Amino acid sequence: MYVGTQLAARDDDDYRVWAQLGIKHICADPDGKPGTWTLDDLHRLRDKVESFGLTLDMIQLPLPSSPIETATYPDILLAGPERDRQLDNLCSLIENLATAGIPAAKYNLNLIGIPRTPDEPGRGGSLNASFRWDKIDQSAAPGLAGALPEDENWERIDYFLSRVVPVAEASKVRLACHPHDPYTPPGYKGVTRVLGTVEGLKKFVTMHEGPYHGLNFCQGTVGEMLDNPREEIDDVIRWFGSRKKIFNLHFRNIRGKKLSFMETFPDEGDMDMACSLKVYRDVGYEYMVMPDHVPTISGRDPQGVAFAFCYGYTTALLQALDAY
Repeated sequence: MYVGTQLAARDDDDYRVWAQLGIKHICADPDGKPGTWTLDDLHRLRDKVESFGLTLDMIQLPLPSSPIETATYPDILLAGPERDRQLDNLCSLIENLATAGIPAAKYNLNLIGIPRTPDEPGRGGSLNASFRWDKIDQSAAPGLAGALPEDENWERIDYFLSRVVPVAEASKVRLACHPHDPYTPPGYKGVTRVLGTVEGLKKFVTMHEGPYHGLNFCQGTVGEMLDNPREEIDDVIRWFGSRKKIFNLHFRNIRGKKLSFMETFPDEGDMDMACSLKVYRDVGYEYMVMPDHVPTISGRDPQGVAFAFCYGYTTALLQALDAY
């Protein structure tokens, strides 16, 4: 396993900085609107990334974490009249990834986005994303998806997997799905977020089971599903990791638990990230370890500096693990 990033490069200097920091593997997207990418676009992106001595490990499919109201392919999750056409486009993109030599793609199956309550102060006055169920509008009205029964949600996911997993297997492109962030009680905004629990994720990876169907395993999001993240997380990692269902790792920590947490830097949350890295190693995880959702800090370029700290911390942990 190795450090990676999913930050969008602002210009060519960002590619150079990543190479200088020793971040050699990245997730990046072609220019242009998602859903319009051609095979030529993918080739151009890969050639550009490789010109800086980097490897393009992954792209983001046009199935983002944002609410369904802004989705490129909304009918896939809404079971709308354009569902099959949109799935055909997605399958063609997966085939093009294989042709372009890009081995993996991450994606979300998200209807209501990423609910959060106002940021809270963290270490030294940083501002940290948070979620407190007792501070949220628990009776918020459903969005475009309406009131969606759990069984119907699973049926739509099953239909999606029945179409894309065979294409991924034929193309040998790993598909890495992000869990629902965060867990919310059944029926919030009309939806039961079925990928917001460990049991739901287990069911998901065993549907249409195959070596190219797995998870973008966000440790922060999985921690948000647990009553005691510090004590429970490593067994969850073992379950998915031993079955080779982790294709990308969002290396993120939290302070708190299910329905009440604050995101933190990886060195200060409740989960022991150094211990977790040993578990990933022991189960044979072999892909990117990717900092994610860093707090907002003071100073010039606060987001970039915060991510740089996370990269440095993660790299140091991986180097220590190699020497262990």
